[in-house]
Amino acid sequence: MYVTFLVLHSLLRWLVLLFGLMAMIRAFGGWSARRAWTRTDDRAGLLYTISLDTQVLVGLILYGLVSPITQAAFSDFGAAMKDPLLRFYAVEHLALMLVGLAFVHIGRARAKKARSDTAKHKTAAIFYTIGFVVILVGIPWPFRTLGRPLLPVF
Repeated sequence: MYVTFLVLHSLLRWLVLLFGLMAMIRAFGGWSARRAWTRTDDRAGLLYTISLDTQVLVGLILYGLVSPITQAAFSDFGAAMKDPLLRFYAVEHLALMLVGLAFVHIGRARAKKARSDTAKHKTAAIFYTIGFVVILVGIPWPFRTLGRPLLPVF
């Protein structure tokens, strides 16, 4: 079960990044061109949010129920804070992803409520980008000591 959720979580990362890029490109493009906020702009933000929500849900299942890494961290949290790998997965990864999720959701909500089309694009661009950067920092990239492969190993 752990491997299934880990593979799913690893694959969903790419959807989140793809939809995040798409939403940011549309938001920055609309902001700089001062174009009308369209249904496509709204859908891009919606796809980003839905993919991120799904990713976080799978991550929370991993975190709280099936991951041997977090189970090891929970068994002795004090010792886990001294181990970079356990600390990353028990605290840092979760915290960064939840902060990224919050920025994306706040951006989507504020963009929908903005009065002008330019304000909608500007709000989406700023919040989606902050969320995206926070998410990028929290991903266990392979070049990091505690990283995972770009694609899951089957």
